[in-house]
Amino acid sequence: MAGHVQHTGTGDGPSDEARAAAEWQLWHERRTAVVSGPYGPLALTGTHWLDDHPDGRIPGLPGRWTAEGDAVRLTGADGDGLTLDGAPFTGEARLTADHGPIGEARAGHGERRFPVLHREGLWAVRDFDPGAPARRAFAGIEATAYDARWALPGRYVPYPERTGLRVRNADGVERGLGLDGEIVFELGGAERTLRVAVEDDGSLWAVFSDPTGTATGADPDGGNSSYRFRFLRPRPPAADGTVTVDFNRALLPPCAFADHFICPFPPPGNTLPVPVTAGERRATTR
Repeated sequence: MAGHVQHTGTGDGPSDEARAAAEWQLWHERRTAVVSGPYGPLALTGTHWLDDHPDGRIPGLPGRWTAEGDAVRLTGADGDGLTLDGAPFTGEARLTADHGPIGEARAGHGERRFPVLHREGLWAVRDFDPGAPARRAFAGIEATAYDARWALPGRYVPYPERTGLRVRNADGVERGLGLDGEIVFELGGAERTLRVAVEDDGSLWAVFSDPTGTATGADPDGGNSSYRFRFLRPRPPAADGTVTVDFNRALLPPCAFADHFICPFPPPGNTLPVPVTAGERRATTR
């Protein structure tokens, strides 16, 4: 696990770097708490595509789940033990995609929650179980301590319009990925770019890989030392497009914690040639 970084400030307070390091430490602790929470990514035990179960019966899940156009029909019988909106449920209900916190998903069974997922016209049901073995085995997120040299000045360059392309996902299926522009920054003595999407709150989102990842080769600092790809979520750019590209906050994707996520792989152009020895590196187990 990453440790605290000690700095000596001047004057009446800590230095800017010390404050940034303290903020990073708090971010890392909060991030670990979210990941290890009852309905964090470690709790996902299955993503079940309804087209694979035409009879509506999903092994291990109570009830019947049937895709019907713009919704999923859930049928619950006596003895299934299903709940809907927190109350015991029998009969039939139409469910649309869940977009809120996992713990607030409409359908469940005891502490388990069954959020409904919709992707490119296909419906799925996910099974989040606070008692998942992966959650019990989790020991933490290995991350490199804050280093100000990895907080790089950059600029955001938007595309004239959103660009869509197909990229492979962690489950081996190609799906659409929308990209809105690029962030440009200097790394390793040269100008680099990462293609990004703009989130609803104006922040940016990139999927990138680098030589520390297990799928991109060995890095000079000790071999394959990071997950095969990572996410980066820079804050919204300023009005003039300037943005901080802070690799200290590189994130492990959800599929680094559970195999049942469908994270997109990096799009063409988002494989950096320079080892990024910063941010979250991999999940650890007991």
